Amino acid sequence: MMRHLAFALGVFFACAVFSKAATPKTGPANALHVSAVLPETLAPGVTAGRLFIYFAPTAQSEPRFQSNTSLFGLDAHGVKASQRLHVPLTTAGAPEQTLRDLAPGDYYVQAVFNVLTEFHRADGHVIWAHMDQWEGQNFARSPGNLFSTTQKIHIGPEAPTSIILPLENIIPPIDVPADTAWVQRIKFQSPLLSKFWGHPMYLGATILLPKDYDQHPDVHYPVVYIQNHFSIAAPFGFNPVIKSDVTGGSGGPAGQVDKGAGFSAAWQSADFPRMILVTFQHPTPYFDDSYGVNSPNCGPYGDAILQELMPALEARFRMIKAEYARVLTGSSTGGWGSLALQLYYPEVFGGAWAFSPDPVDFRLYYGGVNIYADENAFIEKTTPGLEGGATMNRRSSQRAAVLGTQEGRFEWWKHTSVGPDGYPLPVWNLKTGKIDRAVVEAMRANNFDLREYLSRQWPQIGSKLVGKLHVYAAAVDSFYSNFAVRLLDEFMQATQNPHDAGSFQYGPPSSRHGWQPMTNVELLREIDRHIAARAPASAKPAAWHY
Repeated sequence: MMRHLAFALGVFFACAVFSKAATPKTGPANALHVSAVLPETLAPGVTAGRLFIYFAPTAQSEPRFQSNTSLFGLDAHGVKASQRLHVPLTTAGAPEQTLRDLAPGDYYVQAVFNVLTEFHRADGHVIWAHMDQWEGQNFARSPGNLFSTTQKIHIGPEAPTSIILPLENIIPPIDVPADTAWVQRIKFQSPLLSKFWGHPMYLGATILLPKDYDQHPDVHYPVVYIQNHFSIAAPFGFNPVIKSDVTGGSGGPAGQVDKGAGFSAAWQSADFPRMILVTFQHPTPYFDDSYGVNSPNCGPYGDAILQELMPALEARFRMIKAEYARVLTGSSTGGWGSLALQLYYPEVFGGAWAFSPDPVDFRLYYGGVNIYADENAFIEKTTPGLEGGATMNRRSSQRAAVLGTQEGRFEWWKHTSVGPDGYPLPVWNLKTGKIDRAVVEAMRANNFDLREYLSRQWPQIGSKLVGKLHVYAAAVDSFYSNFAVRLLDEFMQATQNPHDAGSFQYGPPSSRHGWQPMTNVELLREIDRHIAARAPASAKPAAWHY
């Protein structure tokens, strides 16, 4: 979840190449000279990118795929074939502040050149960002990006260390699985998003069909829309080879429910509820998904999903085109997105099951910061349970600066105001932690504080949400968002005209981010009961329970 944002901080914008910083006379890393070399032939249109240098302590995998690395990055514009890109010792890093601070020792080193695209947006801004290649904004594996072969090096006081990293490899296209009788996919250019970005933009979905779908051509089905981080995998990890497992699936940390247990077998069984599962794909140049809503920086993704993606799905697959039969679920980012779609479009969707959602109340934002009242996100809280939040904010902000201005994937701030340079304005200063109150107020005005939005809109939308909100939070969430869920819970407990407390459930002390109290099999059975109870008599739920 810790991503980065699009705004300038400690990076170089105007240089055609990286300039080499003066080398101080002390410290082992001060004798370090790092550069990457572009290939003799560049793909058409490649004129800018962000260069990342990874220093990994082990060779367990390529450094670009390891999490425990020292990472450094900066921009390059006006690049040319065969050009050498020098990396100054002042280059921003994480966890080190700069390349100069890298400790002596043995490392495995690799470079990745993340290709940037120029977008001439409809709002008049021209920005540089990475165009997603259907990999979910993962520059370490994004098709068309360049990378070097890993080298083992030693940094020490004995002698100067010179590292030259030829960017001689190119990441191949994503291999999208072929459609089957169970799993099918769609992808198309979105007119709404392409107009906003001034560049072809795409929406897609992966669809899991129910048992014997083709044998019942007259039956239409309820649909469960799933939102999580970008994936083209089958919903809930469905695997048709698993036909009799009663466990299996994707597990989690100790104390967490094995959500995938028995899912593939249950889906193919004779007595499982018949419905269609759909995983949305809506990556943006700023993150691996848009959260599914309209926003100043990402554009009209909510409109595109409702006006383009869902109609395309309903035209191709036999889905019931009614509110009671469209429900939402997701975890983390997808938890927030599913809840937001339900609140923003209460007449379109019939219920949301949101797990570990991103902060739903900005009085307890990331790291437990009250961005309405606190002055600084880097000051530790004394409230029990919020200890360490400021440290998390400081570290994630440092990494955001490394990942870059043009890369712009820091999802926490993707829905802020658009800055004068066209990139998202930060909620707080990356170096100092000072909170920008004007940015916060703009986020509130744009309805991204879901609890605050509900408090203003309850008289208008409350009656349309009764019985639809199901929210789950771990006892200890990695990003402290469980505290915000409790504030939303308190609001719902106090609602009037109508009163609806919603459904809130909290995990045991051992539970962590992503916790849910039931398997996906149990979740879908619960959703099926919810849909059947709300279906009008004319809908004949028995039709899809064959």
